[in-house]
Amino acid sequence: MAERTKPSLIWEGSLWQQGILRVAGVDEVGRGALAGPVVAAAVILPAQMDPKELEGVRDSKQLRPQQRAQWAERIREVALAVGIGSASAAEIDRLNIRQATVLAMQRALAELDPIEYILVDGLPLAELGSRQTALVKGDQISLSIAAASVVAKVWRDALMQSWDRQYPGYGWRTNVGYGTREHRLALQNLGPTPQHRRSFAPLAELKVSRYDD
Repeated sequence: MAERTKPSLIWEGSLWQQGILRVAGVDEVGRGALAGPVVAAAVILPAQMDPKELEGVRDSKQLRPQQRAQWAERIREVALAVGIGSASAAEIDRLNIRQATVLAMQRALAELDPIEYILVDGLPLAELGSRQTALVKGDQISLSIAAASVVAKVWRDALMQSWDRQYPGYGWRTNVGYGTREHRLALQNLGPTPQHRRSFAPLAELKVSRYDD
């Protein structure tokens, strides 16, 4: 089996060589979930750092939960700054998922001021300003974006797992809000919670909930 892509500091290093030192990698998680917030993280790594300090960091989807937790802790030790932002299910319904994702990213970046440049996973986002480079599959290419994906994933999963106690029956301890069979069956039987995204197609026709007044 071919080795999975290993993120590097090539993009960050190019900017560091130009004297641009506070480079923030930005990524989001939870965009496709049926419940819970969309969460973004932004990470600034030290200029000229040795990438071996975060040797095992990958796109969060390529790591097991225990690995993600360990690396999230290490990222916080190594990074110059880490910011987390989220947009709630209600904000997603009001704004749409794209705008809510941008809002979560803006909130994460606001915790890192000052920022000189942004590396963002995916496509360019004009709302984040002109000093950015968008990298398709950036969490597999850029170490700072990969670090952001790990931090965001660990933070969001912990939140959803804590809500599993408040909203039992939906399986959030394991599915963390995504549309698994267990989750969809619970929606049919129990109805949506206040943490569900009512604008998403699987929920749009569900009118009755035990959580409704």
